[in-house]
Amino acid sequence: MSAAEYQQHDQIAVIALNQAPLNSLGYELRASIDSLLKRALEDPMIQAIVMTSTHDHFCAGADIREFGLPAASNEPTLRTLIENFEASTKPVIAAIRGICAGGGLELAMAAHYRIAQSNTEFAFPEVKLGLIPGAGGTQKLPRAIGVEPAMKFIIGGNFIKGSELANSNLIDCIIDEDFFEKVLQFATQLIADHKPLKRLRDIKITNTPLSDALQKFLRPYYENALQYPAPVAAIDSVKDAMMEMYEVGVQNERSRFIALSNMPSSRALRHAFFAPRACQKIPGIDASTPIKKINSVGIIGAGTMGTGIAINFLNSHIDTVILDQSQATLEASLTKINQQYASKVKKSALTSSQVEGFLSHLKTSTDYADLRDVDLVIEAAYEDLGLKKSIFRELDHITRKDTILATNTSTLDINVIAACVSQPEMVVGLHFFSPANIMKLLEVVRTKTTADTVIATAFSLAKKIGKLPVLSGVCDGFIGNRMLEHYGRMARILVEEGALPWQVDKALEDWGMGMGPFRVFDLVGNDVAWAVRKRRYIEKPTVRYGKVADEICLLGRFGQKTHKGWYHYEVGSREPIPDAEVEEIIVAYREQHGISPRNFSSEDIVKRCIFALINEGARILEEGIALRASDIDVVYLTGYGFPRFRGGPMKYADELGLYQVIQELNALYQETGDSFWKPAKILEEYAAAGKTLN
Repeated sequence: MSAAEYQQHDQIAVIALNQAPLNSLGYELRASIDSLLKRALEDPMIQAIVMTSTHDHFCAGADIREFGLPAASNEPTLRTLIENFEASTKPVIAAIRGICAGGGLELAMAAHYRIAQSNTEFAFPEVKLGLIPGAGGTQKLPRAIGVEPAMKFIIGGNFIKGSELANSNLIDCIIDEDFFEKVLQFATQLIADHKPLKRLRDIKITNTPLSDALQKFLRPYYENALQYPAPVAAIDSVKDAMMEMYEVGVQNERSRFIALSNMPSSRALRHAFFAPRACQKIPGIDASTPIKKINSVGIIGAGTMGTGIAINFLNSHIDTVILDQSQATLEASLTKINQQYASKVKKSALTSSQVEGFLSHLKTSTDYADLRDVDLVIEAAYEDLGLKKSIFRELDHITRKDTILATNTSTLDINVIAACVSQPEMVVGLHFFSPANIMKLLEVVRTKTTADTVIATAFSLAKKIGKLPVLSGVCDGFIGNRMLEHYGRMARILVEEGALPWQVDKALEDWGMGMGPFRVFDLVGNDVAWAVRKRRYIEKPTVRYGKVADEICLLGRFGQKTHKGWYHYEVGSREPIPDAEVEEIIVAYREQHGISPRNFSSEDIVKRCIFALINEGARILEEGIALRASDIDVVYLTGYGFPRFRGGPMKYADELGLYQVIQELNALYQETGDSFWKPAKILEEYAAAGKTLN
């Protein structure tokens, strides 16, 4: 099958892009388009050329998988292809449906005329990859829609409907019905009227000062330019469209594009783009793996987590039964669900009739018999192994043999839970993240017996309810929380040894983390981590966990829910306020335990906490708990506020260089004597082989 097809309709040649699903402009497609363009130009019978697609989408842009590879610079490059279209002596009409983005939009802007449907979606998403359009987009779009709209369009990176761009030089005609037939009519009329060849590049722009409103809009992009340089590069390029000749503007744009593509932030953002796609590929599971249809779900536990999980299924019109032994807890859950939906209605995000539709799928119960016919049960009870085992034994008697039994445990051994039922192959971990109706991450935990069809069903269902699933093996904490334990452990040890909680938080937030660890502890509830630590003191008596946190908990300072934790919180506010009482507790603890406080720089703080993530992440990879390093990055980018411009802890290690990471880990081991800091074997093996984790 050819990457592009050629048809002739009287005097009109049609070049149809045919590289499913999104016509990404890889070398094969570029070469095919260019060849067909030459064929049309050389045919004396042809008087006009239509460029369109055989699929639902025009073109999603360049094939970014070619970045850094020889194929990206093989002729014809996208820039060459655009120049050839612009140089055409015969009118070229771009007939655009579906998605027209990135390099696809730059290609469309090389045509002399553009026809689109009102629901066609246009975008320059390059900034989300740490790049800018690199084939004239920043120079032509201001000429097509105006300087200020073009700046917002490019630095926003979001899709805009064709109907919103109809009254501009970007779109000559909107056609919704009988699209292709009317495009041919348009081309025929162009030929008959001998219409001139219009080129966007020839439009002159007046050099005028940017409005105060736009400059206010742009201010945050300048403030974040160190971490995200692409938006400012885009702004400068659009300014060139006003101030420079077109050729100079294109040359400057290209120089900026190349510089950005070689920056760590762009490499990280491109990694963050591809990693979620990679984690959907599971060895041994493919399109032929049977997927069970999930029409009904039972959720055991009507607390905060169970309630949040239920909302996901209600939003997807899946019949949902929430089961709890306490009627009062069920009523509280129902109140929370109604409040969530009422808030959406108040913000005009949902209508009352939509909410009624969602709630029509909800049932509450105190009787396990009501779970007899559901397709999936998710246990979201208190984190106690004995309790969970008893629940699964009950489910084994009540549910059908083909019912999938899932646990939402965040730390416990699911292999032990699975052993409680007669069909352990139907047991899986579905670890939602709080708040469960908002957070996109879902760890799908495969036990040693989980059937492939159960994993395939879990991934399919995750997509249906708007989650991003990542496969994990069974271990204490799985991927995310196992790493988080050491991140938090190091943060608490830093406080014992001389830092203050707000100093630690500020250092990590300045580095890019969405929220510092002590703010997170207060948000989640300090009693939650305290319960885990109590278990750890028994299981791992030689590991240092930082017991000043226990002193905080003994005073009932559990965080935002008690208005006091590591910080103080005013009633009705989530704003953390540094608390002198906490500093007194810390100082007293140091004195009691003979700890002489030392000064930690922000660099010291970041190194201890982030390198803890790297080393434990490497061990997880080494043990096969995660399939690939990028899966670990997805977990931290999606569920733990790791900065996208750093790509995830494993990608960050690659950027530093594994040899450098090993040197730093060894230095921390020598400094602290903590065996945790001994470099993971996989780091040493990969460094010796000149390999990267990703």
